[in-house]
This record gives sequence, C-alpha cells and structure tokens, in this order.
Amino acid sequence: QVQLVESGGRLVQAGDSLRLSCAASVSITAMGWFRRTPGKEREFVAGINWSGRHTNYADSVKGRFTISRDDAKNTFYLQMNSLMPEDTAVYYCAGGLTTSIWASDYNYWGQGTQVTVSS
Repeated sequence: QVQLVESGGRLVQAGDSLRLSCAASVSITAMGWFRRTPGKEREFVAGINWSGRHTNYADSVKGRFTISRDDAKNTFYLQMNSLMPEDTAVYYCAGGLTTSIWASDYNYWGQGTQVTVSS
C-alpha cells in the first residue's frame, strides 16, 4: 500500500517562508501539491514530473512556491516563500503517473498538513 506523509505545516506570519515535505513509501512517478480551505474545492498548487525537469504552478503561487523532489529519499518538497494569509489551507501531496492540475488524476494522497499564515 502506497503511503504519503506530509509534514512541515505550521503557523507563520505573512512574508515568512515554509517548506513542506511529502515522504512516500515507494517511488512515485509524478507528484502534485494541492490545498483546501473550508467551503472550497481542493485547489491545484504545483506539480512535478518523474524527472523533475517539468514543473507547473497555479498562477496564485507562481514565483513564490517551488516544487522539487529527492528520489533518493522518495521525498517531495514544496518551498513556499512570501507567504500570504490567502495561502492558509490544508496542503496535500498526491502521487500519480503524470503531472496534472486535476485531483482526479492522482492515485495516492497524504493526510494533509495545516498551513496558517497570519497577517
């Protein structure tokens, strides 16, 4: 059974940086980060392909967030800089075969980690 475990979420202030990690129990081809706020649908944040050479980002985080992977550790990261209160959400990592902005394209999901950005 594939397991994904996120970590790194916490309370920070606007303008701070934070790095989220997602540890996978097995090698994962493609990875995405999503986030959800109460009353809203799960939102795509960033994705990375199997080689790490191709990444894509939501417009709302482009230039501030960076997704990366360390295949030796089966771990994926989301570096978040210049955080804003609107980035407050539960962040989920998801694993699949291809990078996609659609949650339904991912087969495996972590339990989520809370990121709260205070103004």
